[in-house]
Order: sequence, then structure tokens, then C-alpha cells
Amino acid sequence: MLNKLLSILLGYLLCCAPAWAQTTKIDSSEMVTLRIDPEASRGALVSQVFSEVKFIPLETTKESLFGSINQLKLTKDCYIIYDYDTKSVLIFYKDGKFRAKVNSSKMDADADEKEKQVFYGFNLIKHNDDFMIRISSGKNQFFFDLDGKLVKKSPVNRDKEIEDRYIRYADSTTIIAPYYISKNDKDSTNYNLAILNKDKEIALYFPFAKDSYKTEQFIGSGNPITDSGIPNELLYINYYDYSIYKIKPKALSLAYRIIFPASISIPSNFMAIPEYKNKRVEYFEKNKDQVYGLSNAYIIGDNLYFKANSWGFSQDKKNSLIYNLKTGDLTSIKNIEPDSLSQFLPVTDSGSYYDFANYGFHTFDNGYFYTSYSSLALFSFKDLNAGKNRTYNPVLTKYFETQNKKSNPVIIQLKPKQN
Repeated sequence: MLNKLLSILLGYLLCCAPAWAQTTKIDSSEMVTLRIDPEASRGALVSQVFSEVKFIPLETTKESLFGSINQLKLTKDCYIIYDYDTKSVLIFYKDGKFRAKVNSSKMDADADEKEKQVFYGFNLIKHNDDFMIRISSGKNQFFFDLDGKLVKKSPVNRDKEIEDRYIRYADSTTIIAPYYISKNDKDSTNYNLAILNKDKEIALYFPFAKDSYKTEQFIGSGNPITDSGIPNELLYINYYDYSIYKIKPKALSLAYRIIFPASISIPSNFMAIPEYKNKRVEYFEKNKDQVYGLSNAYIIGDNLYFKANSWGFSQDKKNSLIYNLKTGDLTSIKNIEPDSLSQFLPVTDSGSYYDFANYGFHTFDNGYFYTSYSSLALFSFKDLNAGKNRTYNPVLTKYFETQNKKSNPVIIQLKPKQN
């Protein structure tokens, strides 16, 4: 629910376009239509879907204790985590050992603010041969190194924050620019997505009116741009759209259009119906099973991963799916059964607890998915194995001997199979 509410507040960045806006034509010549019924999806064994599974407990100390992973980014050596409960950024080494923490106590409040500084996430900024953590709070932005030390403080620069979202391809000259403003002598137009090369506009897609947020509501579930699993190719998803687009260095194309059963589909002309204008939340509160959009799209070999998001929550809902593009097989991630590869522990807590059902995979990096669940969940899953003569590797054995249900969350690293 938190993700939904935050996405509504940020929805104005992704609004629909006025008819007169100039856009680049989207190539749909190779579009593939996929007819998918989530309820028809089946389960599988962990070893049928993944080739590697690794559990990484995060060290629990008085300083490092936190609630859940709301945002996860990786460097070569570290996990960087944002926790909404403690309003903190925590840095752990790849082996789970605690490194540093950043919270409001390390940020001076604005002169006219009586309350402590608060923030709702972070950006990871490349800095020389390493990274810095940038946090925007109040009128200022704060830059910390990976040891949690304040490097500098400066006034919030919205233009620079937008530029930091840009994605640079391997050729170092091609840039994918979300939320791009195309300027000319007389006017400017906002676009959800632009492709630039050496600062020259190559293609512009999905224009939106600057003040659209005042008259509309947009609901989303995370970053609209994800890794396709192929070098120099990304995936893009727009709001209230069952389409998955591919972004290549010179153009965006419509790759897949998903058709769901009518009972869970929004009207095809949803954005054009006047009675729903600025009443999208109300609509989905009344139609909780309808899919308001897609998220977490990845293509790994023959498999398309994605989430079909709806307003209603149910432990039985099959909304996180894997579609095999060759065979047409549909797998429900929540119904993946543990086996020896996962030490007979689930690889997600979906169906038993809340985290995976809410966030899905946190990220895909260097060939691996990353997700997590709480220590409460992990100890509960261990209890279910009681009396079954289960053995665990040294990392989990030590974890179970020294930690408890109130300890920090556990990261799960998963290497997906290609077919």
C-alpha cells in the first residue's frame, strides 16, 4: 500500500499527453500478443526455475537493527538499503556484515523547520571510482560516502535530480532520459521518455502536460524501466497499460501486449472516460481485482517475468508471474516449492507473509534477482521443517543458532535459468 500511495504522489511525472504534442512513432511491427490468465498459472520446484540460491542474513546490532527492505541498490562490495520504518539508509557488505547507517541525525534541519529532517529514499550517485548516497530532505540534498560520512550539502537541484535518473548505455554517448523536458525558444514539452545521443534528441515518447498532476491520479508500483537481460536493451512500462516496450539505443518498440481475462481488465479506453478523471483511486477501490498495471518486467532467456498489480490484497492472488515465451507455460512465483537447492526453504515469502507480495524482486543485477524476507518469516519456515531431518549450510546454521525472529531481514540471491 505504501508503494501505491507514493506512486500516486509522483504520478504527475507520468501523465498522459495532450493530443498536439510531437512524439516519435512507436514501432509495433514485431509486437507479440500474450493471452494470460494469472489464475491458470502453475507452481514449480525452486530448481526448475533457478540454478543458484543464496541466503544472506544481515548483521543485527543495536545500530543496524531495521524493519524491512523498501529500496535496495548494489555496488561491487555492498548492499545499500532504505528502510521506511526507521527512515534510514543502511550499508552492509556483501557478506551481510554491517558497515554504516545514515539517518536524520546526520542531517541538519532547515532553519524554518521545527521537526527533524525526514526522507523517503535515496539515489546512488557515481563519484570517481566509487559511489555516494544522495538524500533529498527539505530544501537541501545531502551526500554521504559508503561509510555514512557526510561529504557535502547543497540546495536541492531538481534538474540535477532528474539528470541523475538518466541511464547511459555502454557506448557512453547514448542516454535514456525518463521525465525529459524538450526545450525550444518559445516553449517546452515534457516527455516520459527520451533517447539522447551526445545531448541530441534522437527520439521522444509519451509527452505529458506539466500540470497534469492537478487533475489526474496515477498509480504505479516501482521503476517503469527495468533490465531486459540483454546488453543495451531495457524494458519500459507505462501507467494503466498492459504493454511492455523495449528501449534500444535508437528507438523504443512495442514488444509484448498482454491480454488478461475481461473480469480483471480495465476498460480499453480507461484514460479517456470522463467519469474516472481524477477518480482512479476510487475506481480501483471499487474494482480491487482489476489489474491497474504491470511492473517488475524482466526477460531472462526464454522467460518473461512480471507482476500484474491490483488494488486488493489476498494471500491466494497469483500476481507475480513467469511466462515462457517458447512454450507458453505460465508459472506463479508464489507457488514455487522449496527443494534441496533452497535448503527446503521458500525463496519468497509470498503466500505466508507480506514483503514479496508487496515488492516482488527488489532488483536484477549482474545476472541475479534479489529479494528478501523477515527473520520472523525465516524462523517460521524453519519451524515448518522441524522433524524432517533438514540440514543447513554453515551460514544458515550460524544464523539459526545466534539470531531470532526479531533479527534483521535476510536477502535472497537467485540466479534464474535461461529456459
